Amino acid sequence: MPTRYSYHDVQAMTRNFIKELGGGGFGTVFEGTLIDGTKVAVKRLDGLSQIEKSFLAEVETIGRTHHLNLVRLIGFCAEKFHKFLVYEYMSNGSLDKWIFHKNLEMSLDWQHKKKITLDIARGITYLHEECRQKIVHMDIKPHNILLDENFNAKVSDFGLSKLVDHDQSQVVTTMRGTPGYMAPEWLSLVITEKVDVYSFGIVLLEILCGRRNFDRSQPEEAMHLVDLFKKKFEEDRLLDLVDKYSEDMQLHGEEVVNMMRVAAWCLQNDFTKRPSMSMVVKVFEGVMNVELDLDYFFSNAPLLNTRAGVDNQEVHIVAATPLLPSILSGPR
Repeated sequence: MPTRYSYHDVQAMTRNFIKELGGGGFGTVFEGTLIDGTKVAVKRLDGLSQIEKSFLAEVETIGRTHHLNLVRLIGFCAEKFHKFLVYEYMSNGSLDKWIFHKNLEMSLDWQHKKKITLDIARGITYLHEECRQKIVHMDIKPHNILLDENFNAKVSDFGLSKLVDHDQSQVVTTMRGTPGYMAPEWLSLVITEKVDVYSFGIVLLEILCGRRNFDRSQPEEAMHLVDLFKKKFEEDRLLDLVDKYSEDMQLHGEEVVNMMRVAAWCLQNDFTKRPSMSMVVKVFEGVMNVELDLDYFFSNAPLLNTRAGVDNQEVHIVAATPLLPSILSGPR
């Protein structure tokens, strides 16, 4: 079980919440320092309704979920209305800061990007196939991929997603996601781990193209990256999509295009035709080939509203969700 801290401890380690690192669907993250000098990230959980017993059960699940490519939970606080999670500190922040070229000095070469995509795939594979409790993340996006001082990528926020026990057939939960990263089956609420595979496909495409999946600064016909991907495939001009700000990636254009085909596999409208994340890992490791019979007629992700002010905002859906048998099986 992770270390339990009092609210006073949390106030002390964050110096009364003086430095904010960012925010997400569940609350704000602050920089903190433990008594031994270890830097940590302290997430304040907002609007969480669980009673303490269920909160502690979830914390225990997160705490025993250990993998090189998952952000490690160090401790927690659960006092009345105060709930916090204390995570290892990731000094290079979230992936979105490094792939969308807001600052050209913060850019990564092709070898780093390849390593990061493999790291992400391995982390999600662990959640889906190697945990005692299968975990469906349901909000894979660059903001939830954190980088340490050596640019090793780790998946974050996984413990706050839906936890699916092996003997459950239905879960009543608050589902979440971010428009642009949500799989088409969200519209029917038939949710399996393949929603994460779809989201990974979007993230992979963003890494390879060096742009967001929805970009209002682009011409109208190019605002939606998935639509542009389909168009360039039909024109046999996928090289046009390779990150134009990265000379290194331009030099490795053919290799980048091959990885785009992995993204296309992950984006199949029929979720049963998407690969498992362990299959994606095998393709990246060179021990398996990507599926060739792919449908490039991609559906736009649900709930994508392109009005000003709502782009890429998280959404929450409350539902009683029937889970397909595949999600109930043990690790494969």
